[in-house]
Amino acid sequence: MNQTGVYQRIGGLDQFFTLLGRAVKVEGEDIAIFRTSDHHFYAMANRSPHPKGGPLAEAIVSGHYIYDPLYDWKIDMSTGEVQAPDEGKVKTYPVKVEEDAVWIQV
Repeated sequence: MNQTGVYQRIGGLDQFFTLLGRAVKVEGEDIAIFRTSDHHFYAMANRSPHPKGGPLAEAIVSGHYIYDPLYDWKIDMSTGEVQAPDEGKVKTYPVKVEEDAVWIQV
């Protein structure tokens, strides 16, 4: 079992397409990974903060925000904060790119 603070490799750079989310499972947690048009990576829980839930990996990426595919909530990928007039927060995870691989910290 990994300790907090340890990054885990989740795939090569070529496995993550620009502006498309990808769902991964790390230590039993469902996580959505996003690559922006300026090649930044973001990771967050793959569950909408909307009371009815739903996957976020299918969200539409715009800049450093995603739009929830079911409820059209705008979510800041760096903080997980839902933008007004809606409210809520999604758990985020640190991501790094090293040696042509993507790593996540759970």
